[in-house]
Amino acid sequence: MQIQPYLFFDGRCEEALDFYKKALGAQVEMMMRFKDGPPADKPGEGCAGPMPDGNKIMHSSFKVGDATIMASDGMASGKPEFKGISLALTVKNDAEAQQKFTALSEGGVVQQPLIKTFFSSSFGMVADKFGVGWMITVAE
Repeated sequence: MQIQPYLFFDGRCEEALDFYKKALGAQVEMMMRFKDGPPADKPGEGCAGPMPDGNKIMHSSFKVGDATIMASDGMASGKPEFKGISLALTVKNDAEAQQKFTALSEGGVVQQPLIKTFFSSSFGMVADKFGVGWMITVAE
């Protein structure tokens, strides 16, 4: 059994994939655009209603370290919202924590600057420029 996060970027998925490649060294394993999927029964409609622009991403998966994250543009209907969830990123040392935290903070909102805590030599929280919450921790 496995649980994997699936993020919907409401039209900004390709931008997000490029950002995570740069910020985290993400490796895109698979990407399918809406135009590459099977034809709809009715023109302009997919299985869940009106289809987004055919160049938008229907499905993708990318790896960050050993974790696989899936992502899509969804119905590309507006600004993405990620509420009530954060992705926990555990790194090897303080230098890597600082590098990943700084990269994820670019255009985002720092919620908790990196600090030493009782459970980690570096811990911080940031919502990246897409609104995805990240908690960075050094493995102790």
